[in-house]
Amino acid sequence: MPGDVGRTIDAIWRIESARVVAGLVRVVHDIGYAEDLAQDALVIALEKWPREGVPDNPGAWLTKVARNLAVDKVRREQKGREKYAVLAPELDEQRRAATPDPESVVEDPVGDDVLRLVFVACHPVLARDAQVALTLRMLGGLSTEEIARAFLVPSATVGQRVSRAKRTLSEARVPFEVPSAQELPDRLAAVLEVLYLIFNEGYSASSGDRLIRDDLCGEAMRQARVLTALLPREPEPYGLVALMEIQASRFAARTDRHGDPVLLDDQDRTRWDRTLIRHGLRALDRAVTLGRPLGPYTLQAAIAACHARAATPEETDWERIVALYDGLAVLNPSPVVELNRAVAVSRAYGPAEGLTLLEPLRRDPRLKAYHLLPSVRADLLVRLGRDDEAAAEFEAAAALAGNTHDRRALLELAAAAQERTARLG
Repeated sequence: MPGDVGRTIDAIWRIESARVVAGLVRVVHDIGYAEDLAQDALVIALEKWPREGVPDNPGAWLTKVARNLAVDKVRREQKGREKYAVLAPELDEQRRAATPDPESVVEDPVGDDVLRLVFVACHPVLARDAQVALTLRMLGGLSTEEIARAFLVPSATVGQRVSRAKRTLSEARVPFEVPSAQELPDRLAAVLEVLYLIFNEGYSASSGDRLIRDDLCGEAMRQARVLTALLPREPEPYGLVALMEIQASRFAARTDRHGDPVLLDDQDRTRWDRTLIRHGLRALDRAVTLGRPLGPYTLQAAIAACHARAATPEETDWERIVALYDGLAVLNPSPVVELNRAVAVSRAYGPAEGLTLLEPLRRDPRLKAYHLLPSVRADLLVRLGRDDEAAAEFEAAAALAGNTHDRRALLELAAAAQERTARLG
């Protein structure tokens, strides 16, 4: 297969797979079966598109082929007669229809099939870790390895969670629908967590050759905005929108011309998207003025707002950021929150204070393979003038980094620290 076509198909699949699977679930009422059909349609695309060209509407093409496969399979299987009697009229009608024009589709008040799929995957019949793992796999198209990094657990654990979750939903015959108003709050926390983790993976890809995956960030932001319309009196969807939009405002400044990361203090703040910042700050104000206790996403948005409001790195209100992290650590305790709090403390009160806070985290098994822990420690050691130790930490971080750009940047920092050590030695 020509390389350009292969890369194009890969990009299309990342963007369209969630919509294809969601549309199929509406018809076949089984997430696992829908995913199998979508994968089969992708195999056909891999055979045909290099010869015939990529269709104008590849998502609709994949959906139509998958639906055709469903009809053919049901017809072939003797035991599927009863199922065919239920599915065939709708499937046949869709099969005969022309490829739909996405511009002509009117979205329902909820948004679209993708958000319906998120709510199905976040059904209370599943445990929270299974809800989030399944939705990251279905909506975000994340690999088990990428999800494992987000959860700080082994890949095999994630694979088992996803498989069990699909089987449980199928056996429970969970309907493909948005829950009632009474049921929404019970599922909201899981849905917000899923969208947050998908955005995070897009914001700083854990593997591959791109630092930022705009497709994941864009889809997470879109779904979060739909949630604010669905639940206008709930503050946390607004808090999540605010966090995403303020973070996304920095995309143009986060990488250099080679695609390598640019640290926050080194970013050209004139390249930050002021429109996204204004939208984000407006969403943050809405979350706060609803008069409810601040949740974890609103607190994180408030932290991001501290950076967005600072015209220069020196103007950043690090003491306020520490206070916000104190609140976040109470609401959402985790080693990653403690790591970020240590960074804030180091900026507000000095690198030695931050380094002290890192010591217990070095013994936390959940951070054993988390490259940002040695990376942060290395940065603090550089600020303390301990370049020889910093070089070793940068190298350790590079060995753990899954993204090629992160790895290269960390190795360059290690080399710079070694050079300073040699010069002073």
